[in-house]
Amino acid sequence: MSQITIALSKGRIFEETVPLLQAAGIVPAEDPESSRKLIIGTNRDDVRLIIVRASDVPTYVENGGADLGIAGKDVLYEHGGVGLYQPLDLQIARCKMMVAVREGYDYTAVARPGARLKVATKYTKIAREHFAAKGMHVDLIKLYGSMELAPLVGLADAIVDLVSTGGTLRANHLVAVEEIMPISSRLVINQASLKLKRSQIQPIIDAFAGAVTPGK
Repeated sequence: MSQITIALSKGRIFEETVPLLQAAGIVPAEDPESSRKLIIGTNRDDVRLIIVRASDVPTYVENGGADLGIAGKDVLYEHGGVGLYQPLDLQIARCKMMVAVREGYDYTAVARPGARLKVATKYTKIAREHFAAKGMHVDLIKLYGSMELAPLVGLADAIVDLVSTGGTLRANHLVAVEEIMPISSRLVINQASLKLKRSQIQPIIDAFAGAVTPGK
């Protein structure tokens, strides 16, 4: 029997994936948060997990380093998702992609066609398309973390980032002013794997589908 490799990232996505794996009869042998291993076995000899950065999940799956993976809509949108089969929105790791500015900044006055805005974000494709649709010009500043700092030190007028509870924004005197899109995590599958290993992969897809809580 062929081995099935599932690419996952640490943190919230992994935690919320565990019940889905269990529904498919898959139990990780170790917790990636406490283990240093990047390849984790399971209770099934034919299934293993690999632990990668969230932004790398689509790359591993697309290029055959993994048969399946779970990645956020934000990551897939930035990646492009070419060559990936995306059969399921798993309704996990839900949050929103938002535009945020520092408190007191009059966003409505500048958010008009023809205006120019400096925007800091990790999600340059999403940000570029959002503001282009509004007819605005943006100077994009790519950051990989601590996005909230950019408006506070004058690096940017606004940020585009994932917002879950909004606590980090409030703690740094920022306010969300516009929702770009809702985000949740999706199952992605290598197209060649789906053809060659369908008898093993399809039951996993079906089990995940049965365990998804719609609109939870």
